[in-house]
Amino acid sequence: MTEFPLRDLASRVRLNQGPAIPVLGLGVFQTEPGPTTRNAVAWALEAGYRLIDTATLYGNEADVGEAIRASGLARHEVFVTTKLWYTDHGYARARRALSESLKRLGLEYVDLYLIHWPRAKSPEDRLGSWRALEDLRSEGLCRAVGVSNYTIRHIEEIRTRSALVPAVNQVEFHPFVYDPDLLEYCARHKIQLEAYSPLTRNRWLDDPRIGAIARAVGRSPAQVLIRWGLQHHVVEIPKSTHRERIVENAKVFDFELSPEAMRALDALAAGQRVTQWNPGEIP
Repeated sequence: MTEFPLRDLASRVRLNQGPAIPVLGLGVFQTEPGPTTRNAVAWALEAGYRLIDTATLYGNEADVGEAIRASGLARHEVFVTTKLWYTDHGYARARRALSESLKRLGLEYVDLYLIHWPRAKSPEDRLGSWRALEDLRSEGLCRAVGVSNYTIRHIEEIRTRSALVPAVNQVEFHPFVYDPDLLEYCARHKIQLEAYSPLTRNRWLDDPRIGAIARAVGRSPAQVLIRWGLQHHVVEIPKSTHRERIVENAKVFDFELSPEAMRALDALAAGQRVTQWNPGEIP
């Protein structure tokens, strides 16, 4: 089992394809393009974040790239993720999509390129995308490749037909959609699970059960949810456009949730997704 260090914001975990990904980063889903995105990324990098997660769908790749360049940090210091949207499935379209993302980002490569959704015209079209990602990685245009919103069934489709196992599976993951089977499966196959919407998009931050645990450890509910994911060895990418919250979300390395608190949070699982689509329903 790969070590999952929780020392500080600089902590990284080694992926099965070589690169090491920070255990905590900034997500920019639904972050308005322009100054809002540029400021959020700048504040995160200033606070010590070194993982920025964007996607073609988000419409803010150009702003992410601009903020990274403006930070003065060397390119290798910042781990950049972007994603292939499902309308670009297929070998040729997937190759073209990454080329366009790199142009918008103003980067020569991304650290991680993910298939954003398993939805496709057919499984063969989906596998065509994966073959494209394999080649793009070999060509150095992305250092690692993976998937997002994939169920065990979708990952098995790749595992049984490709020698390259996804480095990451990025899914909605928080106590209300806790999936121990997917967590165990990914760990067994050395696929790093990564959580988007770890703060439930603020929908359940005021849940009294989370609040009670937060008061007991002297932390905010958001910090408790982030720490819960980290203790499950899940990479976390909370989103915020507020400077003080970006800083607060990173202060999760100097406390630990007890086994009792972890079990109490695990028990909240009720399949309450904040996303509109359930990937389990995709053929």
